[in-house]
Amino acid sequence: MGGATAPLRGLAGLAGLVVVLEVLPHTGLVSADYLPPASEMARALWHLLAEDTFWTSLGDTLTGWSLGLAIAVVAGVAAGIVIGSVPVLRAVTASTIEFLRPIPSVALIPVAVLLYGTELRSTLLLVVYASFWQVLVQVLAGTQDVDPVADDTARSYQLGRWGRVRYVLWPTALPYVMTGVRLASTVALVLAITAELVIGSPGLGHEIAVAQTSGAVPRVYALVLVTGLLGVAVNLVARAVERRALHWHQSLRREG
Repeated sequence: MGGATAPLRGLAGLAGLVVVLEVLPHTGLVSADYLPPASEMARALWHLLAEDTFWTSLGDTLTGWSLGLAIAVVAGVAAGIVIGSVPVLRAVTASTIEFLRPIPSVALIPVAVLLYGTELRSTLLLVVYASFWQVLVQVLAGTQDVDPVADDTARSYQLGRWGRVRYVLWPTALPYVMTGVRLASTVALVLAITAELVIGSPGLGHEIAVAQTSGAVPRVYALVLVTGLLGVAVNLVARAVERRALHWHQSLRREG
């Protein structure tokens, strides 16, 4: 019963937000110049969907997001397994990782502009840097969670390093990997739009900046709404992939 009513409650909350956004500008508490009614936002969104430039910008954003995320996931998983499976290497790199990981990706915007200007590669630099640490830290945590008894058993059966990685380390680390991918997917989208907004590389962020500069306030809110819906879609897809990849895991079995 509770599971069935949860979506209805969510829709009721969304409907309430729409009503507030429609009524609030008419009360005079907020100027319609800065917060247009929800109906104007909806009209701007409808016109937006009919423009070819919007779909081109959406494609540019998804391209930067997907390429950056793919590079970060591959690099993060590979580096995490190599570092995590070699204790000496983990000890040597620990201080370097802890120094580089907290650096905000937006601080690299001047570097990205100097290197690549407003090209897609500028967006990729920021997306990969931010997403890489999300994956790497989770993979390192997964490698530390390997059962010593299982590892000793694998050694007693004379499994080589690759065999231990495949049959012992990887099944243990996979839940952590999927958590890292889910976190990185959201971070990658945020950095992709931020790069487009600040640097001016093609995408939804650039369209928001142009609309803001031209004073098209309803269009700005319509584009922001699109980015929000895109974030929700990315999170849902990431969770679906996580459930599919971990269908055998005990946590999902208990949940089921």
